[in-house]
Amino acid sequence: MKKISAEFIRQIPKADLHVHLDGSLRLSTLIELAQKEGVELPAYTEKGLREKVFKKQYANLPEYLKGFNYTTAVMRNKENIERIAYELGQDALAEGVRYIEVRFAPQLHAGETLSVADSVRAVAAGLARAQQEHNALPAVKSGEDLPFHFGIIACAMRSFHAGMSAYYKNLIGALSQYSKAEIFGVASLELARQVVKLAREEGLPVVGFDLAGEEAGYPAADHMEAYQFVHKHFMRKTVHSGEAYGPESIFQAITDCYANRIGHGTHLFDASMIKDRKVKDKTAYVEALANYIASERIGVEVCLTSNLQTLPEIKSVAKHPVKEMIKRGLSVSISTDNRLVSNTTVSKELELLVKNIPLTRKEFKNVIIAGFKGAFFPGAYVEKRAFVRQVINRYDELVKRYLD
Repeated sequence: MKKISAEFIRQIPKADLHVHLDGSLRLSTLIELAQKEGVELPAYTEKGLREKVFKKQYANLPEYLKGFNYTTAVMRNKENIERIAYELGQDALAEGVRYIEVRFAPQLHAGETLSVADSVRAVAAGLARAQQEHNALPAVKSGEDLPFHFGIIACAMRSFHAGMSAYYKNLIGALSQYSKAEIFGVASLELARQVVKLAREEGLPVVGFDLAGEEAGYPAADHMEAYQFVHKHFMRKTVHSGEAYGPESIFQAITDCYANRIGHGTHLFDASMIKDRKVKDKTAYVEALANYIASERIGVEVCLTSNLQTLPEIKSVAKHPVKEMIKRGLSVSISTDNRLVSNTTVSKELELLVKNIPLTRKEFKNVIIAGFKGAFFPGAYVEKRAFVRQVINRYDELVKRYLD
């Protein structure tokens, strides 16, 4: 029996459910737009930026996040955002991705000349252009290749400060008598209202709501009202949780925020991180949480390279909890997180997985298909099922060609 090869991985249809727009620019585009917009960079060559900003390894999370100061600075108008989204669609398509959910924080880009709504429209327009070009190809029309679908996930921020965007500066100024937690909650609820309106009234493919940013000290419970709002309007939910905080953060995501998926979930099994004194048996707590997530088919969006770069306690992919997640039957999908900042692709992430974690063919197929079954697909459920069936059929054909 042949091993799962890099070529097989490149050929199979893939999904990317956790990819940040502002972490996935082309370096050449960042340089060009920075020069056009007058944004100062530490270097103006791709090699220079790889050495100074977008590295293979980072000392810590703050260093990893440093690059976003430059990427977001060139994402302040519709034209730039649409171009960046279009190019991300192109890059994903080139490596065999046939479904992508691009997430970004619209309020992080909004200001005097760009509204929250217009930033979402720009992302949708860029991805739609990439979609239309691909789906018009003869290979797609004949059924030889799969069509490309996409969704947009709107990210609220657990915390922010006035220097992050003009939008946040104005909001903080207007709510000067509010506590920080209250301001964060108001921002999330406002975003929730706007994106639900864009999805329902304009038909934009905003398929999910997310909560991103620093976990420790900024609980998801502060954003419950926003999540209740999108939940009552039938929008899917995901939450960055268990990345820099423990199982309690994941518990909060699925109970207070109705999460359909978990972003990262890296510390799901780390009972030592539980701080609630009411939890007497931490091991039992983790077991119950993991079993609930598995049985409810709550998806876990795993980003291997990103985790290794920001969590020094994880020494290698072989030590990553994805092994235990798969063993326990969780619905695991593999994503990029930030294609630029982590210098990765879905294909690279899948290669890392199979090279470091012993998987059966069935387990690997389950991971691939989970990326499509767990999608917050923009169309009707019957359309999603038909698309997933196309993916499975294509996957099985490629198994016969490359592995049998």
